[in-house]
Amino acid sequence: MNIKKLITTFLFSILLMPATAMAQESPSIDSGDTAWMIVATALVLFMTIPGLALFYGGLVRKKNVLSIFVQCFAITCLMTILWVAYGYSIAFDSTGMVEGIFNFHSLFGGLNKAFLSGITADSITGTIPETVFVIFQMTFAIITPALMIGAFAERMKFSAVMLFAAIWFTFSYLPLCHMAWGGAGALFANWGVLDFAGGTVVHINAGIAGLVACIMVGKRHGHGSVPMMPHNVPFTLIGTGMLWVGWFGFNAGSELAADGTAGMAMLVTQISSATAALVWAAIEWVRTGKPTAVGIATGAVAGLVAITPASGTAGPMGAILIGAVSGMLCYFTATSMKRRLGYDDSLDVFGVHGVGGIAGAILTGLCAAKFMGGAGIEGAGVGPQVWAQLKSVIVTIIWSGTVSVITLKIIDATMGLRTSEEDEVQGLDLSSHDETGYGW
Repeated sequence: MNIKKLITTFLFSILLMPATAMAQESPSIDSGDTAWMIVATALVLFMTIPGLALFYGGLVRKKNVLSIFVQCFAITCLMTILWVAYGYSIAFDSTGMVEGIFNFHSLFGGLNKAFLSGITADSITGTIPETVFVIFQMTFAIITPALMIGAFAERMKFSAVMLFAAIWFTFSYLPLCHMAWGGAGALFANWGVLDFAGGTVVHINAGIAGLVACIMVGKRHGHGSVPMMPHNVPFTLIGTGMLWVGWFGFNAGSELAADGTAGMAMLVTQISSATAALVWAAIEWVRTGKPTAVGIATGAVAGLVAITPASGTAGPMGAILIGAVSGMLCYFTATSMKRRLGYDDSLDVFGVHGVGGIAGAILTGLCAAKFMGGAGIEGAGVGPQVWAQLKSVIVTIIWSGTVSVITLKIIDATMGLRTSEEDEVQGLDLSSHDETGYGW
């Protein structure tokens, strides 16, 4: 009898093993990962309101500070609603995608998750609730169009800003987000592109749109003849500090887990930003005799931008290289090149986000290599990886530029892009919002 019982028990255990294994492999929520992602989400939202609002607000003239704050807050609200209505679905619905195959869904997701259909408190993405993933990605969708406003600050109608943000979000941000992060079968995924936290999706995308917009809207009244100095540099430094801290959520949070990759992403983010800030200040010091507060702040942001696509794959030495290169390139773009070409990128959105994003995206292909201290490159090596990175940069530039030109032309033909000269001279705070930032 004992032998029979042993045999029976053994047979039952064999039969139950597949069910037990399946139970162990089923998705489950990790409380540590979830807690970290909730914090990371708050940090990224904090980057826009109030971080970016303060950073940009301090750089404009006193008569336009409230317009910057209102635009940042209004875009935050608008993108939240659009993300829920259709944005999340177009960006992350993988219906119709096939790994290695290019089709329409390699560029655009479907609408199966419109208005967050089917997403409940029990829905899971990886090891976190899908609700947390939805709002984490929402904060990226919020800050990207908000970044653009610095390029055409102090002269675009508020109504035009909001309409441009909505249309550009729909036809530029969402498809590029899907191409990069939509999963197997998405265009950049098929190419093996490395974009951990948004070099193409966020920074190049916004930088190119900002450049197109500042050219099409035209220069500020008095540009080149009237002093247009920042009205509150402490605001800018405070905003920079908020952006810097928030960027840890932006980059380390993109791992979607509290693990070693997130830790390394946090480390290289700090290193790159510090390096770029020092490089920018050093160049200023040599060229003008004095390093400036605005310069070191802008350099820090350039380093944060450039490390973003590489933050999940680069090591400390790669971060130093990316920080140094971005500090130099962004400095000369925002100063010498802008003056020579004559465009009025008010707050250097293209000079910092566009150029920094391009440099970081391409250098990711080098800095991910193990000989650079990176996580390693799957496939043929550095050359093919750099080529894949370059292709993603080219697609982003063409896509964002095309959408921006068409959108701005439509808005200009229907409602007009620019405020009147009288309103611009008075300042957008009063002319657009009937308020002033200060009582003096």
